[in-house]
Amino acid sequence: MDSIIVTGNGPLNGQIPIAGAKNACLTLMPATLLSEEPLTLTNAPRLSDIKTMTTLLQSLGAEVTQMQAGQVLALSSHALDNHVADYDIVRKMRASILVLGPLLARDGHAVVSLPGGCAIGARPVDLHLKALESMGAELELREGYVHARAPGGLKGGVVEFPMVTVGATENALMAATLAKGTTVLKNAAREPEIVDLAQCLRRMGAQIEGEGTPEITIQGVDRLNGATHPVVADRIELGTYMLAPAICGGSVECLGGRMDLLEAFCERLDAAGIAVEETERGLKVARGNGRVKAVNVTTAPFPGFPTDLQAQMMALMCTAEGTSVLEERIFENRFMHAPELMRMGAKIDVQGGTATVTGVERLKGAPVMATDLRASVSLILAGLAAEGETQVNRVYHLDRGYERVEEKLSGVGARIERVRET
Repeated sequence: MDSIIVTGNGPLNGQIPIAGAKNACLTLMPATLLSEEPLTLTNAPRLSDIKTMTTLLQSLGAEVTQMQAGQVLALSSHALDNHVADYDIVRKMRASILVLGPLLARDGHAVVSLPGGCAIGARPVDLHLKALESMGAELELREGYVHARAPGGLKGGVVEFPMVTVGATENALMAATLAKGTTVLKNAAREPEIVDLAQCLRRMGAQIEGEGTPEITIQGVDRLNGATHPVVADRIELGTYMLAPAICGGSVECLGGRMDLLEAFCERLDAAGIAVEETERGLKVARGNGRVKAVNVTTAPFPGFPTDLQAQMMALMCTAEGTSVLEERIFENRFMHAPELMRMGAKIDVQGGTATVTGVERLKGAPVMATDLRASVSLILAGLAAEGETQVNRVYHLDRGYERVEEKLSGVGARIERVRET
C-alpha cells in the first residue's frame, strides 16, 4: 500500500485551493436518480469516493461523464435498468445508502445493500429506514439487503428524527421531493451540505423551505427537471488546511474558504491564538512565534465543532501550551489516531469518549498507521511539525477525502511525498 513521507520543515506560506465538498457531492450525485433529465455538477472533487459513487450509479443504469479534468460531472438517469445496489460496491462507502430514497421515490422499489465505510463506530441506517416508512414505504431486511417498496408511491408525512442525522435527513429530503403531499422533517440536520442539496433540488424544480433550520418542509411535485449546480466548498478540507499553518507557523490563504462554514471551529482557533481573517478570495490563517494555547473541544452537529475535524484538532493540541480536553459526542471509537500520535511523543489519555491532551514542545517523527480518513490527515499534520521523518502507512483512506494532498501542502513549503506501492 502507498505511504506518505513527511519531514518537519518549519513555517508554511502561500495559497491552497479548497475543493468542492466530498460529503456534498456524494449526496448530490444520487439526486440524478430523481429525474430523467441531465444533472450537471461543477466544482466536483476528484476523489476515490466519487469514483465509487460513479460506479454505483452506473451499475443502476445512470450515465456519468467526467469533464474538465474531473471537476465537472455530467449525470443522466433517463434509462435506469437496475434497482439493486450491490454489496460489492456499497460496502466500500456508507454514502451509498443515499440511492435508496431517490430510487424508491421515482420508481416505487429498490434493493440496497447495507453499507460499509470507515471503522469509526456504529452508524446505523435505521433512521433512514424509519424516515422512509413514515412516507409509506414497506421495508424488509433480508440477507444484508434492504428490500423497499412503495407500490402506490411515497406519501407526505411528518418525519421526526430522534437524533440529528445528516445522512437520514438527506435521504428523506430527496425522497420527499416526489412524494404525494407535504412532508415535514423535524429535528433535521442543519449542515451546509443539507443546504447545498436543497438548493440543487430546488433548481431541479423541488418545492423546499427551511433548509439550514431544524424543520424542513417539502411539497412533493410530479417530476423534477435537469439542472446545473456548483458543489459547495469542502469545509472539512478547509479546516484541515487551516490547521497546517496553525501547527507549523506561517501564513496560508485557503482559496474558496468561507467563515460561515466553520464558525465554531474558527472560534476555537481564535481561542488558541491563531489569527483567521476573511479575504476577497477566501480565508487567511496565520500563527506567530511561540506555542499555541490549549483549548477544549466538544464535537456537535452543525453549527457546532465538526467531528470530522476532531482528529486534526487533536494534532494541533499535541504541541499546545497546557492541557486540552476533547470530547467526541458524535461517533464512538473515533480516537484511534491517539495511539499513533503517542508514537510520535504526544501525551494523550483516552477515557471513553474523552481525550485529555497535555501539550509537548515538539513531536518526534515515527512510522505510524492511518486507521481512517480523518486520522490519516491528522498524522500528516502532526508530521509537518515533528522533528525528523514521519511515515504514514495505509493512506488509501486519505484518497477518499483529500485530492492532491501532497501537491497542495508542498505548494506552501511542506516537505511531503508519496511512496507508491511497488
